Order: sequence, then structure tokens, then C-alpha cells
Amino acid sequence: MQPNYRRCISCRKIAPKQTFWRIVRVHSSRQVQLDKGMGRSAYICPQESCLYNASKKDRLGKMLRTNVPDSIYQILWSRWQILSAESVSAKLPNS
Repeated sequence: MQPNYRRCISCRKIAPKQTFWRIVRVHSSRQVQLDKGMGRSAYICPQESCLYNASKKDRLGKMLRTNVPDSIYQILWSRWQILSAESVSAKLPNS
């Protein structure tokens, strides 16, 4: 079975959807949430530049055709900080 590919809304990179963060506008309630739900979806790379451009240019709001609450961006930024901290700690030599 071939992997499902998606495109980042910021850098336009195409990759398997597991490599992206998924933001969903739920069909029934029209609320925006992360990762789960049925409805209109947008995908973004877990990179600082992609997240910065998406928030600065309101690319999530345009793709999802709704207002994206600031809390969604705050959660994405906190996820990015956790990922960047993990990558730095993985590069440190063990003592």
C-alpha cells in the first residue's frame, strides 16, 4: 500500500502525511482542532519557518476557510519547542 502524500501549506513541500501536523476544521461544529476529526484539513511541516509563515500570513485560516484561534498557534509553537529541544538533546554527547 502506497503512503498518502500531502503538501505543506507554507513551504509547499510534498511528503507522507505522517511527517506533517494536521489542523482540521470539523465539519459539524466548524471548530478548528489538531490531529483528529473529519472535515477540511491543512497540513504544515514541524519547522519554525513554516509555522512562522503560516501564522504571519494566516495561511491556516485561508486554507480552512475560517478564523483560526490563537490557541491553535500557541499549541503548534509549544509542539515545535518540544521538538527542537528533543533534537538538541539528541545531538549532545552522553557523559
